[in-house]
Amino acid sequence: MPTDISKILRKQQAAILERWMTNQLADAGLRDDLMSNEDLRIESEELVAGLVNSLNNNNIDNAESGDFDHVLEILGGISISRARQGYSPKETGLFILSLKEAILELLQDEIKDIKELYPLTVKVNRLIDQFSIVTFETFIKGREEVILRQTDEITEISTPVIRVWDGILALPIIGTLDSARTQVVMESLLTEIVETGSSVAILDISGVPTVDSLVAQHLLKTVSATRLMGADCIISGIRPEIAQTIVHLGIDLSDIITKASLASALQYAFRSMRLEVRKAGTSAVKY
Repeated sequence: MPTDISKILRKQQAAILERWMTNQLADAGLRDDLMSNEDLRIESEELVAGLVNSLNNNNIDNAESGDFDHVLEILGGISISRARQGYSPKETGLFILSLKEAILELLQDEIKDIKELYPLTVKVNRLIDQFSIVTFETFIKGREEVILRQTDEITEISTPVIRVWDGILALPIIGTLDSARTQVVMESLLTEIVETGSSVAILDISGVPTVDSLVAQHLLKTVSATRLMGADCIISGIRPEIAQTIVHLGIDLSDIITKASLASALQYAFRSMRLEVRKAGTSAVKY
């Protein structure tokens, strides 16, 4: 009669957990900066209980059995959580693989007949390996979600629309412009033009490392969209090397107002709006 693995695991559930915890806590790569030992134990205990209650001789060969739905749900939650906490794929994979080690050690202690032990350990190996693959896949999806969210947040932070004066907006652009980011820039700028009723918008490209034909096209699209909203658009931050590149590429910016600095762009905006700036107790500085 084959060994009933479910009986062994239920009988030794506490021992499996202790072996597993001992292995994890002894690991030099333990990330106690990301998770406390108490939380690690709670997480481990939940997974051990789920596996022990699900595994039996009938499903040990089938990791896709519906009996393991709860186990896969637990693994999915752990993987997503670890992806968000900053664990590496290796650290997440070793978490589940170290459980396999604990189970195999216990089976070796419980089953003395090598003819019974060997096929059972092979099946356990394959099963846990399948669970490891699911863990990796879920972890990668979770990490991708984190990266996309962080990318969106960085994009929003790096494209702030600033109201520098009544009727004057400034949008400092930092980094390279691509199609997706240009869309964000245009949406932010046009929305702010509508909300504030501004008539002048300054695109400052001091923080753009290089300007090639693609970046120039994105700038032209933004300028065109701004004009369609009834606002004048000024491009500032034109450094000497960028000016040379634009000329070399044959890009025509002749119908666009360009300035070397944001200060120069503001001066032009003040003049176009017939504004005067003066220090207290002095005569007006006209632009």
